[in-house]
Amino acid sequence: MPTPTTSSFRKPLLYGTGVVLAAALLGLVSYRATAPADRSGPSSSASVADVTADPDAGVFPELARLARRDPADRLAQGPVDAPVVLIEYADFKCGYCGKFARDTEPALVKKYVDNGTLRIEWRNFPIFGAESEAVARAAWAAGQQGRFWQFHAAAYTEGAKEKGFGKDRLKALAKEAGVRDLGRFVRDADGAAASAAVSKDQEEGYGIGASSTPSFLINGRPLAGAQPVEVFEQVIQAAADKAADTKDAKGESGTKGSGDSGGADK
Repeated sequence: MPTPTTSSFRKPLLYGTGVVLAAALLGLVSYRATAPADRSGPSSSASVADVTADPDAGVFPELARLARRDPADRLAQGPVDAPVVLIEYADFKCGYCGKFARDTEPALVKKYVDNGTLRIEWRNFPIFGAESEAVARAAWAAGQQGRFWQFHAAAYTEGAKEKGFGKDRLKALAKEAGVRDLGRFVRDADGAAASAAVSKDQEEGYGIGASSTPSFLINGRPLAGAQPVEVFEQVIQAAADKAADTKDAKGESGTKGSGDSGGADK
């Protein structure tokens, strides 16, 4: 896996002192996700599952507020009012990001996005140099024609990153993704709007202290690395259950308030 550029480590934390803990957790989970398994003890995935078992542990409200829930966001899938939002900070040149895209994300889409439980919001987080930046802008440009997720799938196919992301290759990926107007695609990818959009995502990632890809936030809980699908399912389900409990509590409170008011009127 390529070494991240030094720029990914020099940005300040932007979202409050509590995020320092989030950044530490991201680093811890990333290490556990990528370290060799210890044959004498539990696997790294089991350790991560232990970290995420408590639905309230490691949840940061300031990070949960980073969910944009923008109906015009073309780099997102799932309903804007889904109870759980997974934000992914990723680089198309990252092998672990490709593993997540191929092995885990489709299962999450089928189980949680399709039934309205989960919304996935992509953040371009290019940290491996000029080609990372170029393919991030290209992915955004494909999104302007409604083909971001198709481009995402094409760019993350097995062996795709080994072919590089030069200009001709990006056009080929766009064509494979079904982008209709390739001339517009090239103009958009090279334009100021693409650069601004990628920079916005990038600064957000730096701001939460992310230093590796993929990094995730699930309703404000940091998770890093291409974890087994079971880990994501555990965190998503815990977040969904918590959201349902909160909604029920608010509904019950509202009902009680109405009943009390009715009694007083009598």
